[in-house]
Amino acid sequence: YAAQQYPEDVESQTQLISQLQEQHYIEYMKQIGMEMRKEDRLIDGDSQVNTAVGDGDVLEQTHDVLEQKDVLEHKQHVDVEGAAHGELLNEQLEIDEKLGEVDETPLIASASMWTRPQLDEFKSMVRDDPDSVLRVGRGETVTVRVPTHPDGSCLFWEFATDSYDVGFGLQFEWTAAATQSISVHVSESDSENSESDEQYASPDGVDPEADRRSSRRRSRVPTDEILPVYRRDCHIEVYAGSHVYPGKGVYLLKFDNSYSLFRGKTLYYRVYYTR
Repeated sequence: YAAQQYPEDVESQTQLISQLQEQHYIEYMKQIGMEMRKEDRLIDGDSQVNTAVGDGDVLEQTHDVLEQKDVLEHKQHVDVEGAAHGELLNEQLEIDEKLGEVDETPLIASASMWTRPQLDEFKSMVRDDPDSVLRVGRGETVTVRVPTHPDGSCLFWEFATDSYDVGFGLQFEWTAAATQSISVHVSESDSENSESDEQYASPDGVDPEADRRSSRRRSRVPTDEILPVYRRDCHIEVYAGSHVYPGKGVYLLKFDNSYSLFRGKTLYYRVYYTR
């Protein structure tokens, strides 16, 4: 990567490699810290389970008291024993469920971002690949979907524009991609389902699309926001960044021009993975 950026400048290559190594080290330490916190939570959960096992005598004593009370009240012995036993089992199941509620959601490391001044060189290099030059129309949001690669461990991206800024954000979608191909999707806003309910209502007030939209909302893939969408001055400097894979899924690179009513933007970008 450094050789591509500075083909004949060994000193600049060395500086860039040093910066990237520092970024990787920071990401690595963050990942280690999150793994330690996750292990601490698991240890706390084990301690709670051990405490619950130690309270088994208390549950047995409660069972005995319930049985004695039922006998004294002259209820039918068999029915009362069955009810008391079922109640205790339900209580124990509730305790087990609560103790088993350990957060298994993978922890996502923070992304790293930086800028570099070689704007013209970057755009000149990217122009050679037509798929790496996009037009983000006025009022539009372009989403570049990048699946994680089986041989990769980290995603890198770079982008720049002509003359004007553009919004950029990063999300991660927890879904198994059917292919490894990068795809581009264009929408007139960042909200894919921004239509109001009134738009679908029939004259008699019944919404014929309600069940379909409700099912679609329930089936949405879990998505985590890694970088919120902010306007970036990528017409002045090249914006670049990296993120360590949190698992298998699809990265969503959001290029947002929805705030612009009159100007479309020409976007130059590159995405790639490292091992």
